[in-house]
Amino acid sequence: MSELMSQLITPELMTAFSIFIVLLVVLYILSIVWVVRDAYMRGTHWYVWGVVALVPLLGVIAYCLLRPPLLQIDRDEQELEVALKQRELMKYGECATCGYPVESDYVVCPNCHSRLKNLCPSCHHALEPSWTVCPYCATPVGQGHGNGNAARRRQRPHQAAPAASAPAAAQPREARAQQQVRTRAPRKQEHRETEN
Repeated sequence: MSELMSQLITPELMTAFSIFIVLLVVLYILSIVWVVRDAYMRGTHWYVWGVVALVPLLGVIAYCLLRPPLLQIDRDEQELEVALKQRELMKYGECATCGYPVESDYVVCPNCHSRLKNLCPSCHHALEPSWTVCPYCATPVGQGHGNGNAARRRQRPHQAAPAASAPAAAQPREARAQQQVRTRAPRKQEHRETEN
């Protein structure tokens, strides 16, 4: 029997067996390192999982089944996206009068036409009612400088409606252009008469 064993266990077989054992040990160490590194990147208690991974094969399987689904960096990115979406949603609000959804730069509620903000008489930006100066052009506004709404109506009668549409705002320009054409037309007629 010993002769049979000595014939089967050759030096080549012993070398292959020792290489196999070394590879198993290296794989075992690498699995522990992978578990610790992955647990650290996922934001869990990496040292606890390192101890669990010392149990050959079962520790790695247990970690793969119970580990958090996302890396810490992915969770941080998701939280940042949620915070950005919340900030984006914060620019929308509701009208205090009727509850209609309005954006932060609305001057008038499109539903009930109640005034939400004031307009700067100089640069026409939407201003909070409590502001006394326009942060865009530094023009004083508010109660200390006369009634802002009445002053605006006196200064710009063509913009009586605070939420004037683009065509309504363009009308004064068209009126000026027509007036210039009218003033030029008589001059041309006078010029022709002087030539005759």
